[in-house]
Order: sequence, then C-alpha cells, then structure tokens
Amino acid sequence: MMNSIILHLVVGIVAGFALGLVLGIGVVCCLRIRRRRCRRIQSQRSISAQREKAPKLPVKAVSNNGVDSSNTNTTVSEFSNFGQDSPRTSEWTNSDLLGSVGRDVQKATYNFTTAIGQGAFGPVYKAQMSTGETFAVKVLAANSTQGQNEFLAEVLLLGRLHHKSLVNLVGYMAEVGQHMLLYKYMSNGSLFSHLHGDNRKPLSWDLRVDIALDIARGLEYLHYGAVPSVVHRDIKSSNILLDRSMRARVADFGLSRQDRSKLRSSNIRGTYGYVDPEYVLTKTYTKKCDVYSFGVLLFEIITGRNPQQGLMEYVELATIDTEDKLGWQEIVDSRLDGRFNVEQLVNVADLAYKCVSSLSKNRPSMRDIVQSLSWILMMKHDTENYKQTSNDAAEETYIEIDLLDNQDPFIER
Repeated sequence: MMNSIILHLVVGIVAGFALGLVLGIGVVCCLRIRRRRCRRIQSQRSISAQREKAPKLPVKAVSNNGVDSSNTNTTVSEFSNFGQDSPRTSEWTNSDLLGSVGRDVQKATYNFTTAIGQGAFGPVYKAQMSTGETFAVKVLAANSTQGQNEFLAEVLLLGRLHHKSLVNLVGYMAEVGQHMLLYKYMSNGSLFSHLHGDNRKPLSWDLRVDIALDIARGLEYLHYGAVPSVVHRDIKSSNILLDRSMRARVADFGLSRQDRSKLRSSNIRGTYGYVDPEYVLTKTYTKKCDVYSFGVLLFEIITGRNPQQGLMEYVELATIDTEDKLGWQEIVDSRLDGRFNVEQLVNVADLAYKCVSSLSKNRPSMRDIVQSLSWILMMKHDTENYKQTSNDAAEETYIEIDLLDNQDPFIER
C-alpha cells in the first residue's frame, strides 16, 4: 500500500514538472513572438516617419522648349530600397521633362554607345537631346552591388548642394530597373585626361594653379558651406571636370557622406593612391581625409604623374635635403619646359606637402588652403603688375634721354 502511494506521488511530481516545463516553454515562445511583432511594427513606424521627414529635392528639368522648370519638389527617402520601393513613374521633374524619358535618353545617347567616362556606380554617356542641349547621363550599372546606395547619396546631396565649383545635377530618373542621373555636360572632360592623356596639350602652370583653387573652393563649400557638412571621400583627377572655360568642378558624390564626429566606416572606400593612410588604419573618415586626397591631387597637378604609379614615393625623394627650396623643381612636370614661376611652385608644393602629413591634426583645413592659394595667386599678380610698371617707367626714361640726346646742340637748354 505504501509503495503504491509513493509511486503515485512520484508520477504526480514528474507529470507536474513536465506540465510546468511545457507551459513555461509556451509562455517564453509567446513572449518572443510578441516581442518580434512589436519590433517589426516599431521598425515600420520608424521607417514611415523617416520617409515623411525625407528631404525634398529641388530637381531641375529641361522642358521641350529648353526652359528650366525647377518649381516642383520630389521627395526621396534615404531608406528607400530602390529595387522595390522606387516610384514607377519617371522623376526627372514629375514627368515635366519629356513624355517618355527612358526612350529619349536612349535615343540621345545613340542606344547608350556614347560613353565618355565611368562613375562610382556606372558608366557616363554623352546625350545630345532633341532640344539641341547636351547633357551627361550617369546610368546605374546592373551588376553594381553598392550602386543603389551611391545613386541615392548623389541624388540627396546634389539636390541640396549648389556651388559654382560643383557639378550641376539637372535631373534624375528612378524607375524599377532603370536609374539615371542627368548632369550639365562639361565639354573639356576630366582633369585626368589633361594631365595624363597622350593627345592633350599640356596645361599651363597658371591654369593648373587656377584649377587647384577651383577644386579647393568646392571642397571648402562642402566642409563649411553645406549644412550639415559633407566629406567627399573620393577626390581624384578623374572626378574633377572642366567646363568650356576650363573652370574646374568637383564631381561624383556617390561615396560622399555627412561629416559626423567619430563615425566609423565598415569598409574602406575611395581610390588607391588618394586614400588617407590614417583613414585606412582607423576606418574613421573626417574632413581631413579630403585634405589628404587634395594634397595628393596637388602633387599630381604639379608633376603630371599618376598617384597610382608611385607619385608619393617620387615626392618623398624630392623632400630629401630641400633646405635650399630646390627640391620641388626636380619633380615639376617636364612638359612645362621650365615655363613656371619658381617661387609660386615652392609655395604650392609646400602647401601640398602639409596636406599629406601623416597626422591629420597637422593638416590645414580647406578654408586655410583656399586662403593660401588665393594669396599665392595674388602675390603673383602683384609681382607682375610691379614688373610691368617698372618696365613702363624705364621705357619712358629711355625715351626722354633719347630725345634730349637728339636735340640741336645750338638750342639753349
């Protein structure tokens, strides 16, 4: 009898424990499911709120009569997934540009056969529109893994950034499977083609310094004029475009990001030869990353050498024993054939060397760089004006002396 009671007691305890365990597991599962649902709902609400707060971009457009129609705004969400959430209608200008944009662009680029370059996320084509105007069309490559993010970054940034030293975004198209950016065409191509192209006439020294100042002003605007400030992250000669007056404009903002303190990047982005070594080590990008790239670009302008082919090693050799300031003359572009101002060369090269300092805190700001380059150009102009004035005064003196010598000796003076 006693054994039977003990057996029933043990069975009851085991059954109760098992039942409690099952109930506990069930409660935990229910809580997890509820928590996941709450997170999903909260995430959807957050995304919806972000989309409602997304910036409105003033997207310019060219209508059939060639007149700008930029009085409409298009809202683009920074969190949109362009494979799924893109608007299914053309967004050049809320369909004000042309009735069928894709076919018009295809026709203007001769079925996309007029390639003139390669952007961060796809090829760039020259488009001759039926209105007679010429544009550059950047197309998102189908196999681009990061292209959608870079496309969105460029639209969001250039939609709010406007400066004479930045490229002009005329419009964009974001349809499912078809993403394009439309820019004002820069007839003189990239700075890279002028520095390294075989069929190009070498740039004069004065023009090189003017181009450097244009680039510096564009970067100064990104760092201090834009709100919030922007880090370009891919400054290089192929991303500097020249208009018909040879004025330089900074292009290709696919890798650009807002400048936020202590913001780390999971992947190192940029172009080999121009990337800041400190950025590679810390994976933290700041404005000084652009300063380093600009310094490399300055040396590229001075020497005519490609940064991806040992430019900085070449520069370091020139810095050995340069107390007499003659080291920089050894690396200047030989195609200039000595036609440059030595003092100006030394000042520009010294500035470039400060920009590529291994410690970012020792590099000047883009604001300081603009002031330095402006001062270098101003000093050159003042020197030229002084020389011209001196020559004119000397010429007048020679003429006066010559007239006195030729006077009749019998005339009383």
